[in-house]
Amino acid sequence: MMGNITDSYETLAKIFPNKIAIYTNHQQINYKKWNELVNQTANWLDSLHSENKTIGILLPNGIPFLQLFAGAAKAGWIAVPYDLKWKTTELEKRVKLSNPSIIVTTREIYNRIIRDFPNAISLDDSLRKISRFEANIIKHTQENSPFYIGFTSGTTGNPKAFIRSQDSWVASFDCNRIDFEINESEHVLIPGALIYSHFLYGAISTLYLGGTVYLLDKFSPIEGHSWIQYYPITTMYVVPTMIEAFLKQGNQINKSIKILSSGAKWSESSKMKISIIFPNISMYEFYGASELSFITVLSNQDGIHKAASVGKPCYGVEVQIRLQDQRLAKHNEIGKIYVRSGLIIDGYIDHDGKDVHSIRDEEGWATVHDMGYFDEDGYLYIIGREQNMILYGGINIFPEEIEKVISLHPDVEEVAVIGLVDSYWGQVVVAVVKGKENPLEIRKFCKKYLSSYKIPRKWLFLSEMPYTTSGKIARAELVKLFENKETKTSDE
Repeated sequence: MMGNITDSYETLAKIFPNKIAIYTNHQQINYKKWNELVNQTANWLDSLHSENKTIGILLPNGIPFLQLFAGAAKAGWIAVPYDLKWKTTELEKRVKLSNPSIIVTTREIYNRIIRDFPNAISLDDSLRKISRFEANIIKHTQENSPFYIGFTSGTTGNPKAFIRSQDSWVASFDCNRIDFEINESEHVLIPGALIYSHFLYGAISTLYLGGTVYLLDKFSPIEGHSWIQYYPITTMYVVPTMIEAFLKQGNQINKSIKILSSGAKWSESSKMKISIIFPNISMYEFYGASELSFITVLSNQDGIHKAASVGKPCYGVEVQIRLQDQRLAKHNEIGKIYVRSGLIIDGYIDHDGKDVHSIRDEEGWATVHDMGYFDEDGYLYIIGREQNMILYGGINIFPEEIEKVISLHPDVEEVAVIGLVDSYWGQVVVAVVKGKENPLEIRKFCKKYLSSYKIPRKWLFLSEMPYTTSGKIARAELVKLFENKETKTSDE
């Protein structure tokens, strides 16, 4: 029995009532006030006597976002963050999947969407109502209730909604303590949007452990840099593109700071640059997935001699590599990555929003179809996604390996490698590049690092890459672009 992601607030409010819990540009709030706000929010939600107990949050970064999220968890409700960047049609799809009883949003957005979403309520209205409720909690929620719906863009570009329960995050908080050595004395900078579970988790886990959250309105390397200089920041949650932005800015930060990174794998060259800009950094990269949470962690020390790996399994996490016939792979043998832990989601929600389909097998193992291998020292290496795999004349090629090489070329800003159907080979390798149009040069560069069969046969240069709503390159769209032959392609 683990409890609720807000369980520690009462104690924290008693032990250090005046300690700052959350700091933003506009306001700061101590643990005593934070605990009261969360309780009032829970009591307000409880008073609505909703059947499906689900609240949609369509808000920018700020204390209200975290207050509604934590208050919902405390009340035994489910919170669903929606992205402000979504168009109405994208929002409609996700609202239909998650089926919220109410959607809290800004006054400006409320006026725009109330016709399409009659259950919307403006933030000002909801805060006014919340303030009338008692600041101690009236009832306790049942154990391990679902509390969070998130979305992953499926391979088709259609969203998939997953749902997770309280225990999965409470168990993850142990990874913070044990794998990342984080405790109540941390001052944690959250520079990204709370709509992304990496940043939302960073904020909520810090509040559970009793640290102080510093929340940027939106990511800005200049503002992030000045906050690090000005405030006693000890830890920062990032994704690699943010560090690239800090690198571009070029200002050195001498503070000793812990960086927790998720998302894409760091290139060795950018690690070298980071250590110049942050000479006193300790860096923790972790490999995870929205559905599986933390899987492995690569600590600062291991990052040096095992730079290409994603580390070793996190606390309480088991990892297996299985071959196609489900046999366990040997060291250095590539197979599909399976994970078993208490951190996994309950499952995906049906399209009608009714049933939840578990992603675990009978023994509790789950996979998101990433491929990889363990070395003889037990470090995990990711090769790529099974669905991105290109089958060229019977050989498996992983685009991620080719992308890593091409992205090192100075003329390349961004690259995606895809497989195109070919009547003779089955599929051929194609590179889509954002950057200077220089196929011959880049091909020559590839020859140094890649076997000849891995070198792209066709090249397409774009001024902008298409993205999915979650900010990843939309590979399906790139395949369509090629198939329609609408764009000029340069063959070898």
